[in-house]
Amino acid sequence: MDHMGAPLRWWQTRTFVVIATLISIVPLIWPDIPPLVDLPGHMGRYRVQLTPVEQAPWLAEWYNFQWSLIGNLGIDLLVVPFAKVFGLELGVKLIVMTIPALTVAGLLWIAREVHGRIPPTAMFALPLAYCYPFQFGFVNFSLSMALALCLFALWLRLARLGRLRLRAIIFVPISCLLWLCHTFGWGVLGVLAFSAEMIRQHDIRKDAGSGHWVESWIRAGLGCVPLALPMLLMIFWRSGDHVTGQTADWFNWQAKVAWLLMVLRDRWELWDVASTAVYLLLLFYAVRDPVLGFSRNLVLSALFLAAVYALLPRIVFGSAYADMRLAPFVVAVTLIAIRPLPGMSARKAGILAMLATSFFVARIAGNTVSYWLFDRDYDTELAALDELPEGARVVTFVGTNCRNEWKMSRLEHLPAIALTRRLAYANDQWSMPGAQLLTAKYSKAGMFAHDPSEIVTPGWCPREWWKPIDFSMARFPREAFDYVWLIRTPPFNSRYASDLDRVWRSPTGASALLKVNRDRPTPQIADEELYPKWFLELRERRMRERKLELPPPPRS
Repeated sequence: MDHMGAPLRWWQTRTFVVIATLISIVPLIWPDIPPLVDLPGHMGRYRVQLTPVEQAPWLAEWYNFQWSLIGNLGIDLLVVPFAKVFGLELGVKLIVMTIPALTVAGLLWIAREVHGRIPPTAMFALPLAYCYPFQFGFVNFSLSMALALCLFALWLRLARLGRLRLRAIIFVPISCLLWLCHTFGWGVLGVLAFSAEMIRQHDIRKDAGSGHWVESWIRAGLGCVPLALPMLLMIFWRSGDHVTGQTADWFNWQAKVAWLLMVLRDRWELWDVASTAVYLLLLFYAVRDPVLGFSRNLVLSALFLAAVYALLPRIVFGSAYADMRLAPFVVAVTLIAIRPLPGMSARKAGILAMLATSFFVARIAGNTVSYWLFDRDYDTELAALDELPEGARVVTFVGTNCRNEWKMSRLEHLPAIALTRRLAYANDQWSMPGAQLLTAKYSKAGMFAHDPSEIVTPGWCPREWWKPIDFSMARFPREAFDYVWLIRTPPFNSRYASDLDRVWRSPTGASALLKVNRDRPTPQIADEELYPKWFLELRERRMRERKLELPPPPRS
C-alpha cells in the first residue's frame, strides 16, 4: 500500500526502484575507466592533487594546483577519501557509478512524491541517466544534478509531511554542499523548489479563498530563502581577479534544437535519435489520450527549466555547452509529469509500465555494449604506457576530423592517463583560472602546453583551435618533450618525424609511441608548408601595415 491507501503495482514497489537503480549501473561495471570524454582529463588533475610534492617534484614544475572555494568540486573532494581506500582509478569509477544510480532513484522518488505513486510511464525517463552531458564527462555537473533530483524529492516529501521548519533548517547546509559539488545543480534545485512551492502556496491560498498567483509567487520566494546562502559564495567566487572566461553565444536556436535531439547521444545515431523520437511520440500520446494527464507541479517545473534553457548562452564564464547540459533534464521532468487519470484501466497501466521498462532496459543494454567497445579501445591505446618511463615529458596528439561525428571517440583526453599512471606530462589539461583547480605552467611547451593542443586533424578546421597533424609534428618544441604519443592520428609527412624513433606501435598501426632522438637534427620546415595560403597572406599584410605605422627614425 502507498501513502494514498491504494494497492501498489509491481513498478511502484521499493523492490522495483532498487532493481532499476542497480540496472542503471550495469554499463559501468566492466570498463576500468568509465569511457566518458572528459573524465580521463579530470583523473589527471586528481593525480596531481593527490601526489605529494616530494614523491614527484617535477609535477610542480609543470602544473600549478591550488585549492580554492569554487562551485565545481564534487568529485575533486570525494576522490580524496575514495582514493585512499580504493586507489585513484577504482575510487573514481565507484563515484561515477553512483551518478546514474542517483539519477534514476531521484526521478522515481520525485514521481512518487508528486503523483502519490510511480506512474507507469515514469520509466521512460530513466535512460536519461546516460544523457549526453554525462557521456561528455561533465562528472561534477552530472553528480550535482543527480543529487539535485534526490534533494528536490526530499523537499517535496518534507512539504507533504508538513515538516517545513525542519526543511528550512536542513536545506541551508545542504544547498551549500550542493553548490560546492557544482553550481548548476544548486541552481536547478532552486528552480524546481520555487516552482513546486509556488504551486503549493497557490493551492493553500485557493483553499482559503484567496488564491492569487502574485501572492503565491512572493510566498514561494520566501519559502526558498533557505536555498539562497550559496549566492554569497557565488559572488565571492566570480568576483576574484583570477577568474577568466567569457560568456557568449546567446540564443543559438539551431544549437538548442540540436541539443534536444541529442539528449540520448552515445554511439549509434539511428538508435539514439529513434529513442529520442519515442519521447516525442509519448508526449503526443499523453496529450491526446483521455486517461492520461500531467501534474501541474512538474509541468510548471518543466516550463521554468525550459525558460532557463532558452535564456542560457552556450558559453558561461568560459565553460562551453552550458545550455546543452540542461536539455536532458527539461525532457526528464516533462516525462515524469505524465500521470494516469482515474479512468485508466489496470491492464492499460500494466502495458504502459511494461513498455516503459522495456525501453529502459533496451537503452541500458545499448549503453553496456557501447561502453564495452570503448573499453576495448582504451585497452588498445593504453598499452603504449608500458613503454613509458615515470616522469616522462610527453606531448600527445589524438586524431579527429572537422566533422562533428555522432560517435565521439572518447580518446580526446586519454593523454591524461599517462599523467595518472606514469606521472608523465599530459598536454590535455584545461588551463582555465577560476574554473579548475589546476593550470598548466610548463612554459617550454609553448602552444602545446594544454588543451586543445592534443587534438589534431588532417587539415585546418574552420572555427576551431585544433591544429593539423603536419603542423603539430613539425612545430612541437623538441627541447620540451622526450616522447610523442600518437593516438589514431591522420597520416602525416614522415619528414616531420625524422628525429623521432618508434618504441611502440598499436596492432592496427594507427597509434604509436615515439621518442625524440636528440642526436638527429630537428627538421627545418618552412611556414609555407604548414600554414594555409590565406593565413600567410593575412600575416604578410598585417606586417606591412605595422611597418607603415612605425614612426620615422629620430634625426641625428
